[in-house]
Amino acid sequence: MWRNTESGWGLVSILLHWILAIAIVGLFALGWWMTGLGYYDSWYNLAPWWHRSIGMLVLFATLLRLAWRFIQPTPAGRGHRLERLAAHLGHIALYVLMLMVLVSGYLISTADGHGIGVFGLFEVPALVSDLPNQATLAGEVHWYSALALILLAAGHALAAFKHHLVNHHDVLRRMINPAHSRRP
Repeated sequence: MWRNTESGWGLVSILLHWILAIAIVGLFALGWWMTGLGYYDSWYNLAPWWHRSIGMLVLFATLLRLAWRFIQPTPAGRGHRLERLAAHLGHIALYVLMLMVLVSGYLISTADGHGIGVFGLFEVPALVSDLPNQATLAGEVHWYSALALILLAAGHALAAFKHHLVNHHDVLRRMINPAHSRRP
């Protein structure tokens, strides 16, 4: 039930998928909202603190998800050959964009040489800082890759619903219920 099989996703993969999906959409919404805050707004300093703290946890969870994916089998895809290829390339693009967003966010926050405090529990050190225009360039990458990630994630969700509602494949059910994946 915890591990993936050739026929379906295990509970670890399912939980990581949905936790990261919710967190990434939430981070995008929070990031968009906080860029419009005024200096005297009570959330002016608090919103970025939450954004950075959650972002670091999402980075760690994404790395865990990638490691888990490499050591676990990937269930067989559904649909025609071209659909399976598009899904495979889409998943690669999602992972690349997630890493681009998270690493660029890290580079923005550590450009001044200070680490990132994560909810006051621990600090992620600044491993790279003081590069020319680091915060500005990383900020551009962060914004455009986040926008691309959200758009691709929306396409990913629409494809899942298409497979579920139009093709009557079990793609969506497999990503919701690990027990469904074990059925013959």
